[in-house]
Amino acid sequence: MRRIQQFSSRRLNARTLCAQGKGGGSSVGSLVCRRTLLGLVGMGSLLSSSAASSAYAADGKVEFRRIPTQFIAALGDPTASQGTGAESWGLWRVDPGPRGVYLRDYERALKSKGNVAPAGWTFDDNDWWVEEHGLIMEKPDFPLPDGRYLVTGDRQVTTMLTVENGAWKLYEGSLYDVTHLPCRSARYSGSDPTRANQRDFPVKPGAVMPSVEGAEKQDYAVLFVIGVEKTFDPRYGR
Repeated sequence: MRRIQQFSSRRLNARTLCAQGKGGGSSVGSLVCRRTLLGLVGMGSLLSSSAASSAYAADGKVEFRRIPTQFIAALGDPTASQGTGAESWGLWRVDPGPRGVYLRDYERALKSKGNVAPAGWTFDDNDWWVEEHGLIMEKPDFPLPDGRYLVTGDRQVTTMLTVENGAWKLYEGSLYDVTHLPCRSARYSGSDPTRANQRDFPVKPGAVMPSVEGAEKQDYAVLFVIGVEKTFDPRYGR
């Protein structure tokens, strides 16, 4: 059994965590960002199923356990470290990118198949999601369950996110600090994916997602979840 790793969540970057690990680590999802997230693999070696990792908060030590990487779709002021409205945040429990369908294939791979994707999820033409490479994704699950999550944007900050009764709070940094900028995500309502301009993709890191004629659009920040409170199961809530 690997010894318990204890660390402060104060601005631990991926390289630091990787250096503290002892090899290993598992592969992680990336919302098809087409990038090798070596830093997250390093984090995975710390948060193994046989060892908890600890962060320190004002209310005492919180132990986290590693989970297969999940993805939060978040809304809020990028400069804020806390706020309300978390009931409108969603969670992809599996990487939706590899399960997606390119916009250019919408009619062949979705519409002609009764809006059922090859991966088995159902497309909703009143509520559809697209990522930065022009892949139509399945919806995240709403709402994000209350709990404590270890989140990162794979840049400078890895920290604890607390969600409770619609309120959210980061132990360190801002929402921008824990947003994975290469992963772009937007929610569209109405219109038709065939009206999307293929030349608008891929979208640059940190840029807004393209508009689609006739559709309302809402951009979401994407946060990687690499651990959850030891007593918390994100599948079911507390």
